[in-house]
Amino acid sequence: MSDKNIIIFDTTLRDGEQSPGASMNTNEKIQIAQQLEKLRVNVIEAGFAAASPGDFDAISQIAQAVNSSTICSLARAVDNDIKSAGEAIAKANLKRIHTFIATSPIHMEYKLKMTPDEVIKRAVRAVEYAKTFVDDVEFSLEDAGRSEISFMKEITDAVINAGAKTINLPDTVGYRLPNEISSMVEQMYKFINNRAIISLHNHNDLGLAVANSMAGIVAGARQVECTINGLGERAGNAALEEIVMILKTRKDLFDGFDTSIDTKEIYTASKMVSTITGIEPQPNKAIVGKNAFAHESGIHQDGVLKCQETYEIIKPEDIGIQNNDSIVLGKHSGRAAFKDKLAQIGFSDISVDQLNASFERFKILCDKKKDITNDDIRMIITDEKINDNKTYEILSVQISDCSGGVPSAVVTIKHKDQEFTDASIGDGAMDAIFKTIDRITGYNGTLNDYNVKAVSEGKDALAKVTCKVTFNDDNPPMIGHGLSLDTMIASARAYIGALNSYLLMKDLLNKNNSHQI
Repeated sequence: MSDKNIIIFDTTLRDGEQSPGASMNTNEKIQIAQQLEKLRVNVIEAGFAAASPGDFDAISQIAQAVNSSTICSLARAVDNDIKSAGEAIAKANLKRIHTFIATSPIHMEYKLKMTPDEVIKRAVRAVEYAKTFVDDVEFSLEDAGRSEISFMKEITDAVINAGAKTINLPDTVGYRLPNEISSMVEQMYKFINNRAIISLHNHNDLGLAVANSMAGIVAGARQVECTINGLGERAGNAALEEIVMILKTRKDLFDGFDTSIDTKEIYTASKMVSTITGIEPQPNKAIVGKNAFAHESGIHQDGVLKCQETYEIIKPEDIGIQNNDSIVLGKHSGRAAFKDKLAQIGFSDISVDQLNASFERFKILCDKKKDITNDDIRMIITDEKINDNKTYEILSVQISDCSGGVPSAVVTIKHKDQEFTDASIGDGAMDAIFKTIDRITGYNGTLNDYNVKAVSEGKDALAKVTCKVTFNDDNPPMIGHGLSLDTMIASARAYIGALNSYLLMKDLLNKNNSHQI
């Protein structure tokens, strides 16, 4: 490995999931993990095994579903956490435990209520115990951005001697400026002297996460912890796509620096994460935003038409956006052309069942919509993959919402190869649909959040609905996704998707009832 090879540590499934509303079920996490593997991410932080049975199960399944990326679980410097992490990643081909403890004066005094000596002893114990499960142990100095260099050196020396191979220096609250991060990394790099890899985990509270990561790379850091779309707690994390494309685009400044990332998978990864979490990047988001390669100014349009490089420093195709498609899909297109198009836009590995189901949905869409866009197809495939668990499936929805009358809905649902039809009235058409679903399934849900967006432009755009539903007051809200030209049908599919996720979680909890975390 080159001394200038930058290890990409993706924490979308762990820190990214801590974004409000970004919770994912196990199936969705596996889908993202497999896309991260296609992206050629070096380390995938799959979750926090001790957090819940759901997290433990997701990490365990990801460990078996991914082969070429290292699978990592976070763990506090606590024996029980470390044991859960070790057991969760046990079947991974490549595995790592990432343990941490706070090292800033404010955290040690008020949060941990521990002396510096006690913190060092706890850290050493954590690394030594983690080494009994894996050879690859990473140690994080939580809130390193506000820690004292002298103490950072002392605890780092101790954990390296205990067996830590990577030392992570998180700017946990996003407080530091690039020159401060550079100075911190430079001092730690000279002190560590190649005994371990220095890693950075920068938060974006001041909008400097990526800039701080780049400054740290120049100063000696060789691993960066980041997320797809910059997803993460509070203002988010350093965005993977921005770091990777800076290194690729500005080789004049970052001479010799490189990553293993397949940049042509970036756009697919971005779309998948935004679809599953329901959190879209802002339109002007660098690299993956809707407007990242859009030109409205006449001067800009003229320049790009004459020479792309006049106003674009990155080619859209470099991140997987296909602008010049030779095959235009429509209602007369066959399965082979459809499959070829999927390969073009990054979905060459879908199962036969998913291909067949997606093709049928595509043909139905063609009868109702004149122009089928790549985003339409991409959304159909993603929706089919994340809704692969179809305990209940919406077959049809009929609404009666005459002016002055009482809104009602007739819904047909498939469950275990049987069809069930019922009807309800409600305060509105959507309320009637949800009440009918509750009557048929026997589960009463409470809608916590609802969001609808158009997949593309025009009156015939697909509606993408994301909703959060609570089915028991003592359980967290479940996220559901629905897609249709009809917003009401999309809403019904999203609601039933949330129910399916709830039932999956309930089944998982029952199976893991004996597992103590």
